[in-house]
Amino acid sequence: MATALHHLSDYDVQSVPDASNMCFGVVVSEWNTEITSALLDGTVKTLERHGCLPENIHVKTVPGSFELVYGAQQMTKNDGFDAVIILGSVIRGETPHFDYICEGVTQGIAHLNATQNIPVVFGLLTTDNLQQAQDRCGGKLGNKGDECAVVAIKMAKF
Repeated sequence: MATALHHLSDYDVQSVPDASNMCFGVVVSEWNTEITSALLDGTVKTLERHGCLPENIHVKTVPGSFELVYGAQQMTKNDGFDAVIILGSVIRGETPHFDYICEGVTQGIAHLNATQNIPVVFGLLTTDNLQQAQDRCGGKLGNKGDECAVVAIKMAKF
């Protein structure tokens, strides 16, 4: 469903398992930090809202979105995490760089999900402009970070 038709922060609270005994790794890109900081804020608040203790949310930063795959791979090696969440923002520019980064991260995270024993949740915003990113990190379309936290909790219980 297109995000314009679905608010990212709307979900059935009753369908989300209790996260009080769960531990999460979160890898956040430093690139487009205005956006990624808001995504992280949404993720952490939603994990805590569902019972996850602050000390069980482990956040690491990487320089850019392409490095999210490596960061997630390193976190999947930690036996203590129930799920890993990646958060980043790639905004289309004038060159094909956008396409290469988005494709690389998508394929990398898909590979991790197919080969690792814990879920890796895809929280990479891929937008045409800054306004679209702002709309999806706490703006009029909600916060993708909220959605990622809910997905991580549900997949950890899968």
